[in-house]
Amino acid sequence: MRPVQFDPVRIDPVIDTPRLRLRAPRRSDAARIAALCSDFEVARTTARLPHPYGLEDAEAFLASGDTLDPRRQARFVLDHPAEGLVGMLSFFGEPAPATEIGYWLGRPYWGAGLMTEAVKAALAWAVRDWGRTHVRAWRLDENQASDAVLVKAGFLYTGERRQTFVLSRGEALPSTGMIWLA
Repeated sequence: MRPVQFDPVRIDPVIDTPRLRLRAPRRSDAARIAALCSDFEVARTTARLPHPYGLEDAEAFLASGDTLDPRRQARFVLDHPAEGLVGMLSFFGEPAPATEIGYWLGRPYWGAGLMTEAVKAALAWAVRDWGRTHVRAWRLDENQASDAVLVKAGFLYTGERRQTFVLSRGEALPSTGMIWLA
């Protein structure tokens, strides 16, 4: 399957799931992103979120979206109809062979299956509309919830191990590589 060619001006995918709408982030999302990411328990489960996390961090993150290459990167807000923005999901890296997925979910929404639902829908989009045949993930070994999300979404363990620097903690922690195949 050949990758889909995008018009960078027009790419703005929206993905609907039974409980969520995945859409492009907006500048108006900054306060909500800051509120959810300021929780250390959210930041500690990801590699790239700093702690403390403030409004300026959210605004800088959203501004960095202006330079995304839609052939290599995609960002989605997880919008819940009753709660609004509850998390985010991103694809990043090169189209082949190393597109990766990363995500976070606000702590009030943990354990409800929302991230699994979002990841499955985003992967279906990545195949159908973006032409991906595989997606990689690295998860911190201590993050069993992320492991469960990835396994439920169909990711397989690669046997790869590495130390991943976790910005919020200022240290490298063991992580495990996983891959999803279309």
